Amino acid sequence: MKKITIAIDGFSSCGKSTMAKDLAREIGYIYIDSGAMYRAVTLFCIENGLFNGKEVNTERLKEEINHIRVSFLLDPTTGRPRTQLNGKDVEDRIRTMEVSSRVSIIAAIDFVREYLVAQQQEMGRTKGIVMDGRDIGTTVFPDAELKIFVTASAEIRAERRYKELQEKGEKANFDEILANVKERDHIDQTRAVSPLRRAEDALLLDNSQLTIAEQKAWLIEQFRKATEE
Repeated sequence: MKKITIAIDGFSSCGKSTMAKDLAREIGYIYIDSGAMYRAVTLFCIENGLFNGKEVNTERLKEEINHIRVSFLLDPTTGRPRTQLNGKDVEDRIRTMEVSSRVSIIAAIDFVREYLVAQQQEMGRTKGIVMDGRDIGTTVFPDAELKIFVTASAEIRAERRYKELQEKGEKANFDEILANVKERDHIDQTRAVSPLRRAEDALLLDNSQLTIAEQKAWLIEQFRKATEE
């Protein structure tokens, strides 16, 4: 069976990262979380005082960008990668609402995208990878053999995010999360550099009403079709 590149794109809070991680583990591929890379840069900006409200000091960020190193380390307990920022584990910190509410701002900056896309393309130079994000099938790997675009209603995505934060013991406000989801959708779809859009050859997956088992079965079926062609 030939090895391929799998690109999973879609809206925020659709469960792309979870499905990509599970698919990679199921088929024995390497998983790369591109969204975590943008979150790590966002966390760097927060911790280094580059934000003033929702405005970011792009001049300072441009000076610092080449000193930001994002990598992944496999957790031997879960078998899943954990995000490292300049050698420090930041997996839990990049999943907070503080980062979520600002990551689309960072992801819209052209030189940040260029810097991280180059890293992602280097990571995926060999086949046998699953990568998820916003522009994987359109910009990072336009020649990927299997492209999937994931969507769900804003309300369902907000509810999933709300439950996720509650399970972590974090304070969560549904209306605030829903507003953030809609804001991120707008920013992602209208940014000047690599806006979120479905590639012409991407398969559409609306998981609004799908169970995890149904989604998994659908993904495996698409993988088998793509590797048998």
